[in-house]
Amino acid sequence: MRDSPVLTAFFAGIMLSAAIAPGSAAAEPAAIVLHARYIFDSVSGRLSDDGTVVVQGGRITGIGKSAALPAGARVVELGDATLLPGLIDAHVHLGDEDSGNSYRDFYEGMLRFPAEEAFLAERNGMKTLRAGFTTVRVLGAPDWVDVALRNAVDAGTVTGPRIVAAGHAIGTPGGHCDAPPFPPERVKPGSEIDGICSGPESCRTAVREQMKWGANVIKICASGGVFSESDPLKVPQLTPAELEAIIGEAHRWGRRVAAHSHGDEAARLAVEAGVDSIEHGTFLSAETMQLMKKKGTYLVPTRMAAWWSSVHADGYPPAIAKKARAIGDAHRTMMREALKIGVPIAFGTDSGVSPHGQNAHEFALMTEAGMTPAAALLSATRDAAHLLGVDEETGRLAVGLSADVIAVSGNVLDRIDSTEKPLLVMARGQLVVTPP
Repeated sequence: MRDSPVLTAFFAGIMLSAAIAPGSAAAEPAAIVLHARYIFDSVSGRLSDDGTVVVQGGRITGIGKSAALPAGARVVELGDATLLPGLIDAHVHLGDEDSGNSYRDFYEGMLRFPAEEAFLAERNGMKTLRAGFTTVRVLGAPDWVDVALRNAVDAGTVTGPRIVAAGHAIGTPGGHCDAPPFPPERVKPGSEIDGICSGPESCRTAVREQMKWGANVIKICASGGVFSESDPLKVPQLTPAELEAIIGEAHRWGRRVAAHSHGDEAARLAVEAGVDSIEHGTFLSAETMQLMKKKGTYLVPTRMAAWWSSVHADGYPPAIAKKARAIGDAHRTMMREALKIGVPIAFGTDSGVSPHGQNAHEFALMTEAGMTPAAALLSATRDAAHLLGVDEETGRLAVGLSADVIAVSGNVLDRIDSTEKPLLVMARGQLVVTPP
């Protein structure tokens, strides 16, 4: 059979491209050298004056004054500033955002299509990234938008933080993870696909459904919550058998489990069942915190959520406002006790309850409760990376790791609030925020 002129031309084009491609593909991306007065070591929690980080191909290739500087590298001089690893928020909700008007937020949320939710999540992700948080754990989102956004970021379709996604949070009918008590004739009740389960086998199925659709982590509602109208804060919402089914199934598949819990009994049951983290922990007893320390269970305190909701309680429906006012002082007291006991702490804000992009204000609230600036920074770097299982990729400034780097003005240990306005943000080697 004779060759088609069209095919001949097509394959000639491929050969020509192949001949040209090696030269272009071999060209290394231009290196970037970040230089500042200080650098924060997220292993020791100390500052040094060795403030140089070399980046090429999305990875850190050199650290410190002795690092080799590639020819032709772009040098970003930051002056009297501190270089840190990109920060990690272990508890956000990118699909939500509080405007101060709870009734309007609810109404508008009910009217949004899933595609609109995805656009909202992308916007909130960029707010978070520009605030210096290069990795987030999204603990529950509507319509799988956290999974979709993670996939889009990983594919390079959109820019955003690295995302560890939970899909739908898992809970019981009528509990905090369930929808509001709409009349069942008007709104379809939730199923295992939506994370709603009752009994061990149903809850095991709910875990499998979240993993099927792409969840990296499993989130459960062990106790009642503030922003659900019909459930008390402290009552356990999952039985020991249900907890064992959820946590056991998730761990078999290599997924970690985060437990929303304000109540002490609910948290204790989750810790005994092997949960990886307790979220919020408002009414934790010293006994439960001692158990968490013994088992290495992280507390993700979300001081921002407790503070924001108590301050803005007047804007919520009465049943929610009452619970919001109840948690403020109790949460601060719990946090101080947790620090005394030595519970492992990972940084998280519950942003979505508070506006996205203000995540770093959590540091001020943590230090106000008694945490040292160094410990607070470690909770948002080394410790959060360990909890999320991304510590081989990020959480430290080290050769070979992802180039997730931020810079803040001055000595960050002297001015922890400098984290609220980063001078520079780099995510996976890409500059997102640069000095003016």
